[in-house]
Amino acid sequence: MLRVFLVEDESVIREGLRDKIPWEQYGFQFVGEAADGEMALPLIRKLKPDVLITDIKMPFMDGLSLSAIVKEEFPRTRVIIISGYDDFEYARQAIVVGVDQYLLKPITRAALRNVLLELKEKIGKDVEQQDYQAQFQDEMQEFEQFPLRRFFEKTLDGKLSVKEIYEEAGRLSLQITAPCYNLLIFSLLEKESQPSRENRERFMRKQDEIFHYFLRRPQFILFRLNVNSYGVLIKGERGQLEGIAESGLDHIRRLCVPEEAHMGWYVAVGEPVERLSMLPQCYLRANHYFAYRYILPGTHILTEHTLASYLSDSEEKGVSNVDFMQMDPELIRDFLAKGEENEITGFVESYLGNIGNGIQSRMFRGYVFFNIRVAVITFLESIRVAKEQYQESIEGVMEGTPDNEEDIYEYFVGMLRIAMRIRDQINNYHGKKQFKKALDYIDSHFDQEGLSLSLVAEQTGMSPNYLSTIFSQNMQKTFIEYVTEKRIEKAKKLLRQTDKAAGEIAKEVGYKDAHYFSFVFRKLQGCNPREYRAQK
Repeated sequence: MLRVFLVEDESVIREGLRDKIPWEQYGFQFVGEAADGEMALPLIRKLKPDVLITDIKMPFMDGLSLSAIVKEEFPRTRVIIISGYDDFEYARQAIVVGVDQYLLKPITRAALRNVLLELKEKIGKDVEQQDYQAQFQDEMQEFEQFPLRRFFEKTLDGKLSVKEIYEEAGRLSLQITAPCYNLLIFSLLEKESQPSRENRERFMRKQDEIFHYFLRRPQFILFRLNVNSYGVLIKGERGQLEGIAESGLDHIRRLCVPEEAHMGWYVAVGEPVERLSMLPQCYLRANHYFAYRYILPGTHILTEHTLASYLSDSEEKGVSNVDFMQMDPELIRDFLAKGEENEITGFVESYLGNIGNGIQSRMFRGYVFFNIRVAVITFLESIRVAKEQYQESIEGVMEGTPDNEEDIYEYFVGMLRIAMRIRDQINNYHGKKQFKKALDYIDSHFDQEGLSLSLVAEQTGMSPNYLSTIFSQNMQKTFIEYVTEKRIEKAKKLLRQTDKAAGEIAKEVGYKDAHYFSFVFRKLQGCNPREYRAQK
């Protein structure tokens, strides 16, 4: 029910309206009253009514002054002015303030009923429109993800000048100007290779909650880094940036810790920078911290603070103090299975950081060299790569054993790059087959109401994140964008070639709500379905 508040200095009129109008019968709830604007204002701020009915002439604060304040603070509140003065100037001022209705005393029950029902219908349409706008904006977020990802890839790789950053940000309608910046990186993974529908839905809900937290706050810009990792550009004053980053960390921690039985999660934060041109350095630092998730799988928050003792200890380590458990070849194989090529240098620095000064020992360098080689070959064989497919590439990375720390670093990076490229070639082959299957399914079912990214992923044996990523890469548009375009194109054809009503066409192309169908159609075509049909 809609909430009504009444302000009238004449007690007889006030009590008559309060007691004799069947508010609930009209779909309203009477929530409060006051004798003048000054008394009413604090109550209105507390109760936040949907409709304010106020006399125009009252002591202390009149109805026009009250209406102006209420419309300023609560623009969605509808205002009805009641007046004993049939004066054009009062009516003009009421229009300026934004009053919705102007009623002359004496007020009849029938007149007030008509006004209330009219306002109720108008409020209902506004709420419906706001809901459609919110739904459309959520879908638009999906539309924007692909170009947004490309923008941040180029920015963080240092491929754009500051001028180009601002130009591309302008085209994407991104507000990136700020005194200071930082980067937060996080990943979310389902631990089960074939999760139940319940666990899959629970994972998606938690993921959406995390996304919405960053999307709804102007100090964050959320973007996808790769299949399972996301980045957040943090903006703000230097003194506030740490607190803003901490709020993001806390939100992820609060949502993910209770789900650790089913969800793998990690989050890293870089160090603040004061220029957009310094974002690549900020990214390198954040990515370096993020790579420690493979070295320290039990540490989920990866920052300078949480890694401080580990980093300082590693600098002092000699061979006798090396923790060989942190050099388990399984760490390398795990990275090759889940990591991305742009994470290689960060992982290598983190892995070798555990060795510290031990790397200065020639004998120990030989052990590390052998450890890396065995781990890479074991991984390649685990994904069924024949020896002749990798042997020549691996042998060409380095002849003999490394002579110094720089050699072992270059060898490690080279081996990982070769292994990842072979992995990606295999994945691309299988991925293209899976993607064609997904595209065929979408093309056959796009006009079904329940179609979703999760459903297509489930039908084709992929994770939603992976499907979303390869869809953007292959189609240069997102899943939502593609499905919406297919639906609207079919709707246009039906509007041109049949005399079916818009509501019938809406259901036929996959929209259960005819009004939302018309809303989307207008957004994309610049006219509603009826107007489109008339033009054609």
